[in-house]
Formats: sequence, structure tokens, C-alpha cells
Amino acid sequence: MPLKKDDKGGGTNKDGSKSLKYCSRCFLDGEFQNPELDNAIKMQAFVKEKLKSMGFPGFIAGLFTKGIPKLERWKPNES
Repeated sequence: MPLKKDDKGGGTNKDGSKSLKYCSRCFLDGEFQNPELDNAIKMQAFVKEKLKSMGFPGFIAGLFTKGIPKLERWKPNES
């Protein structure tokens, strides 16, 4: 979800501050809320099915989810 559409203004970090990267549906208290969605492929499938259940044609749902693997959440941590 785009942060500008998040009615809570974003998720929260462990210290209670607002996350500038993740929405309130995905990220609370510094943790992602759906641990089973642990890679981009699973997230793409989940979102695509959600869009289709909302009435979007499969082709459009596929287009909308195409960029999910490029999101920061799925970038390898470089420590």
C-alpha cells in the first residue's frame, strides 16, 4: 500500500516511531505482520489472488504485482 493512502500514516518501528518505508497493515512494532509471506514470490501470489478476488482480471493483477520483487523489503541485507 502506498504510504500516502495509509490512514495511520505508516507502520511502526520497534521504538514506536513511524516507519517511513512500510504501511501499517504490513509492519508493526518493527516486525512484518505476515511471517508466512517470507519472499517476493509468495507475496506476489498473495497480492495477485487478493486483486483477483476484488474483481481485477488476472492479466491486470499480474501487471500490478510485477514490481514486488524490486521492493526494498526483498533486497538482500548487506551488513
